[in-house]
Amino acid sequence: MKNSRNWIGGEWIEPTAGECAVINPSNTKEQVGVLHLSDSSQVIQAEQAAREAYGSWSRLSGPARAGHLERMADLLQSKSDDVATLASMEMGKPIAEMRGEVRRGVNLLRYYAAEGLRANGAVIPSSEQNVLQFTRKVSLGVAGIITPWNFPVAIPIWKIAPALICGNTVVWKPAELASLTATRMAELFEEAGLPSGVINLVIGKGSLIGKALLEQTPLDALSFTGSTSTGLGIAQVCAKRNIKYQTEMGGKNAAIVLNDANLETAVPLIVSGAFRSAGQKCTATSRIIVESGIYDSFIKKLSYALSKIKLAPALDSEAYLGPVASASQYETVMSYVHMASEQADILAQGPPLSGDQDGYYIRPIVAAGVGAGHPLIQEEIFGPVATVLEAADFDEAVALCNQSIYGLSASLFTQNLSHAHRFLDEARAGMVRVNQETAGVEYQAPFGGMKLSSSHTREQGQAALDFFTELKTCAISYR
Repeated sequence: MKNSRNWIGGEWIEPTAGECAVINPSNTKEQVGVLHLSDSSQVIQAEQAAREAYGSWSRLSGPARAGHLERMADLLQSKSDDVATLASMEMGKPIAEMRGEVRRGVNLLRYYAAEGLRANGAVIPSSEQNVLQFTRKVSLGVAGIITPWNFPVAIPIWKIAPALICGNTVVWKPAELASLTATRMAELFEEAGLPSGVINLVIGKGSLIGKALLEQTPLDALSFTGSTSTGLGIAQVCAKRNIKYQTEMGGKNAAIVLNDANLETAVPLIVSGAFRSAGQKCTATSRIIVESGIYDSFIKKLSYALSKIKLAPALDSEAYLGPVASASQYETVMSYVHMASEQADILAQGPPLSGDQDGYYIRPIVAAGVGAGHPLIQEEIFGPVATVLEAADFDEAVALCNQSIYGLSASLFTQNLSHAHRFLDEARAGMVRVNQETAGVEYQAPFGGMKLSSSHTREQGQAALDFFTELKTCAISYR
């Protein structure tokens, strides 16, 4: 079994504020490991270690910091199967998907390592003679990183890597359901020779550790991914303390299927967007909006596709989706399944689990027959439940798409170029895609949403560098 540990100032510490068992969501009779929980004193210790390391780390050249990220990538790549297997056992993502996520983590480290060799400012003409005026992006200081369980490798890295290459040091608080994986990643980063205190890992409950990080330490930046309610609370505290912050929160993503869509392409992508990772993605397809002319044929093809996907334990290489991540997640998602059974029409349902293994398995379902204001349409479910709405035409479809407090991702399936461009203009979402699924975005592209999905910043790509730096305007007269 694996035990979690804190990594603070280059030292491994086993906290003593409590412990809890980590149960395999694919097989609830199997214990994967033990989480050892921290108290607030270790959060303060971690920030102090990061602060102490900041001076020397920020003074390193960009290429020197890049070398550390490259070594981190090398170690993660060499241990990718080990990390993927542990993560699948800890939070239930199918092993094929988890291996892909680890590869993404490696690519992210290499992508941001390359930024250490690129320009980080611009020369600005001066109105005076013999004056050189230019800008520089400079580091912020100590960044707090709070990460979720649904992407236990990729999301931490797409926050940590840009923070580090920009010269910041990090205090990392992972979700409890991903803390064993976080510990393993920290072990690899230590093995890669990362200097002491540059990354500090603190394991514990968000209500205690996250609160202490926000309220008791002099953070310079905070990057959070998680629920909307928690994110809004974090934003309030950070704004009051003048801490630079970004919050990536909920989504209720729509896929629109127009009459001229290629259903052979659209249906597999919608099924993937809705049900990979058991729907536990903030970018998952939760609403399917179908134009009236193809409604019946689309539902028929969707039902057939859903009947062929495989619900299986996470380590089954053929699993299309595995269990949801925990008992509490199972209870929450099943409440929506019961709601759909009682208040909606079940159009399609995936096959049950083959075998008698105990786990948090939920058969994927597609429902219909409810209005646009119904909870199945408006509330984030974060599970393998999708709901269909019928639209008379393109304009109504886009209006339904935009009828949400969230605005993370949206997609349109069509062969009409005019509708495609209008959708890209009119859909109120931070990531809009045509003839692609709602879930996911390439690691070199900005990630984030509108409305209550994000706090008006973006992660990944060049946008991440903007968040983890501040701009300094420099001028020198050389008369």
